[in-house]
Amino acid sequence: MQPLKQLTQALRILADREHCVFAPSDLASAVPECDQLAVLLSRATKAGLLKRVCRGIYFYPVPDYSAGHLLFHAAARLRAGEFNYLSLETVLSDAGVISQVPMNWISLMTSGRSHVVDCGDYGHIEFVHTAQHPNDVSDALTYDLERHLWRASVRQALRDMKATRRSMELVDEEVARELV
Repeated sequence: MQPLKQLTQALRILADREHCVFAPSDLASAVPECDQLAVLLSRATKAGLLKRVCRGIYFYPVPDYSAGHLLFHAAARLRAGEFNYLSLETVLSDAGVISQVPMNWISLMTSGRSHVVDCGDYGHIEFVHTAQHPNDVSDALTYDLERHLWRASVRQALRDMKATRRSMELVDEEVARELV
C-alpha cells in the first residue's frame, strides 16, 4: 500500500477531536516502512490530509474540533518533555483581570528556553522561561482538560508577570484584588 494511503487510513481510524494534533514522531508509527517521513508529511499537507500548524506540528481536521484550542494543543505537543503552564496575559485575560484579549497569541511559562513560535495564520505561542520547579508552584496550578495544559491561578499569573517584568499597565487592580 502507498504510504500516503496508509497514513490516511491510520488517521481516519485513530484521530478524534481530542487527538488530532501530531508531531512527526507520532505519525511515524502509522507508516513504519516509510523511510522518508518528511517527504510523506509534505505530500500529505499538499494533498490537504494534514495542515501544518508550525515546524514539527501537524493538524488533522476532524469534525466537532474546537479550532480555538489548536494553539494550546500545539503548545502542549511542542514542549511535551518540559514543565509548562499557561500564565501571564493569557490567564489574566481569561479571568478578566486585563481588558484586552490577546488575539491568536498564547503565553506559557516553561522550564525550557524562551521562544516565540510562529504558527502562521493560527497565531503565536510564546514560551517564557522560568526557573521555578513544579513543586514550587503546584498549589497554584490546575489542569485544563480542554486545552491539555496546566493553568496558573490569577495570583500566580500576576507573580509571573512581575517576575518576567511584563507591563502591568493593563491589569485592573480592583478586579485582581477580588480574585486573589
